Amino acid sequence: MGMTMPMDAVLRDEQLGGLEFMRYRGTYVLIDLDAIRNNLRKVRAFLPREVRLLAVVKANAYGHGAVPVARAAIESGADMLGVAIPEEGEELRKAGITAPILVLGPISGRNALADVQYDLIQTVYDPEGVRQLEEACCAQKGYANVHLKIDSGMGRIGVRTEEEVRQVLAAIEEAPHVRLTGVFTHFANADGDSRDYSDLQIKRFEKLCALLPGNILRHASASAALLRYEDARFDMVRAGLVLYGCPPCKDMPFELESALSWLTEVSYVKWIDENECVSYGCTFRAERKTRVATLAVGYGDGYPRALSGKGEVLIRGRRCPIIGRVCMDQMMVDVTDAGDVAVGDQAVLIGRQGDQTITADELAEKCGTISYEMLLAPAGRVPLEYVKEG
Repeated sequence: MGMTMPMDAVLRDEQLGGLEFMRYRGTYVLIDLDAIRNNLRKVRAFLPREVRLLAVVKANAYGHGAVPVARAAIESGADMLGVAIPEEGEELRKAGITAPILVLGPISGRNALADVQYDLIQTVYDPEGVRQLEEACCAQKGYANVHLKIDSGMGRIGVRTEEEVRQVLAAIEEAPHVRLTGVFTHFANADGDSRDYSDLQIKRFEKLCALLPGNILRHASASAALLRYEDARFDMVRAGLVLYGCPPCKDMPFELESALSWLTEVSYVKWIDENECVSYGCTFRAERKTRVATLAVGYGDGYPRALSGKGEVLIRGRRCPIIGRVCMDQMMVDVTDAGDVAVGDQAVLIGRQGDQTITADELAEKCGTISYEMLLAPAGRVPLEYVKEG
């Protein structure tokens, strides 16, 4: 995966046009919005012109910052935004974003009022959800648009039978302030080697869609499927992971640009002798005289403790292995072969430095998880900063 700027240059303000970041501790996440714009434009160019594009910005835009990413996505051609919960849509509206926003998650009486107040398109899948929205509309003298969720095989939320579809349609008919404007489903195995289960889902989806008005938006494909299933793009696709530069499938038709880099700094450097131990539990014992650098980051910042003794970081363009257990606020790496490492040197946890790159996918594989979780890992006290344009 490419990046738009060398990650060994990020510390100098003049190189970033005046970028400012947390000075107390050099641990932060750097976001390149141009990478997101470029990824979205590549997806847009890959799709037929008539297919609309929804940019998924749920979970703080996969850790990239919901408001800045939403603005970048709309500027670059996204037709709609997707969030998981109304609170996320509320944040975008309060930031002045006027684009259509679809709430992909469940409805409740508590969030129906927010749906109406902030003009959010709510997912529905049972009569009770429709009634809750109608009550909220009456209370606020407003209207609500909804998309019907079909569970074609994901097993999460959604109508599953023709009878359930008819029940929701009947409820909408009895709710004069609720308008059905879309229907969608979600693939369970779009990144898999076989299309068999996805084909079954497409058939189920199309069968239930036949019961609905023909003038509503139909969408089924998220990042992997929009790239792989030409026959399942329908009227709109939902681009999530692909926007942030992580390949959603093996057979990528174009190169992505990573948008997120996780950076920290060396806080202490020392030599230890052969047979000396490092960190809790003495799980690391030096087999030679070793130069050890302590980094200002730990699992309290979201860096996975599961990478203890398995992960690597980039310092001075070299891969440096993590030694011993990752601590809450710090961790140690072997810099014996990395040159004259000094306090204040930048360490890259995710991103590029020189000709070396550590990706979210690489760390996810070592942790036995997925890249989504790694993008969302930086937590709490890790600030988000953005490459300044110009």
